[in-house]
Amino acid sequence: MAEITPGKAYGFFTDTSVCIGCKACEVACKSWNMLDGNPPVFGDGYDNTGSLDAQNWRHVQFLDNVADQAAGPGQGKAWLMMSDVCKHCTHASCLEVCPTGAIIRTEFDTVFIQPDVCNGCRDCISACPYGVIEMDKQKGVAQKCTLCYDRLQGGLEPACAKACPTQSIQFGPVIELRERAQKRLEVLHGQGVAEAQLYGHDEKVYGGLNAFFLLMDEPEKYNLPNEKNAVLPSRNNARGYLTLLATAVMAVLGGLIAIRRRREKTDDAAG
Repeated sequence: MAEITPGKAYGFFTDTSVCIGCKACEVACKSWNMLDGNPPVFGDGYDNTGSLDAQNWRHVQFLDNVADQAAGPGQGKAWLMMSDVCKHCTHASCLEVCPTGAIIRTEFDTVFIQPDVCNGCRDCISACPYGVIEMDKQKGVAQKCTLCYDRLQGGLEPACAKACPTQSIQFGPVIELRERAQKRLEVLHGQGVAEAQLYGHDEKVYGGLNAFFLLMDEPEKYNLPNEKNAVLPSRNNARGYLTLLATAVMAVLGGLIAIRRRREKTDDAAG
């Protein structure tokens, strides 16, 4: 592992094509960050974690991609698996809406929630498009993946990437990870895996994700918004501001008209 230098953007490249669903990342994350976890609940599949939340900063998705009908030679389908995590977005809605400044961008270009500044307002939970953040009921503060901020400060790679046995989770400078991801995509396409695609590696999704993915199917299959739907809330773009301004003007005009009509009725009654 090369030296970790403040001032560079660091993140994760998660290659789902080699994820085996072992959950080593989940265990390592909980162990290092002293997360109690939730009682395991089994639904109709192999996922006993459920989702990202205050106690699960990594979540291995198990997605049944196997067709019901029999497949012929070379037409087999495999389960889709992906270790999900906070995306540390370039355009982070959670950071923009935080009223206390508890959410900051660190010297490693990651998004970090300062627990001693968080007032528990939950604005960030509503703003996050990936459902990453949740309140810790005992501490009364919002929690999510920190990209092991404390480890980065000590020159150590995040616990999940360290524990991953297949290098599905790769850590490093974002620029280098993007180059590595592009080469991996070319290899898969060369092997005839046409459905392989990168997600969040460029600015098309929330300005770019510092934790981006190589997917083996469409983003929707992994419960991720596609490029068309990955847009910031209207309050964060020019069209939203114009709409807000027009609404405000209409509200003022409506108020003035109502006051004028009330005065006319009063004058008529007095006459």
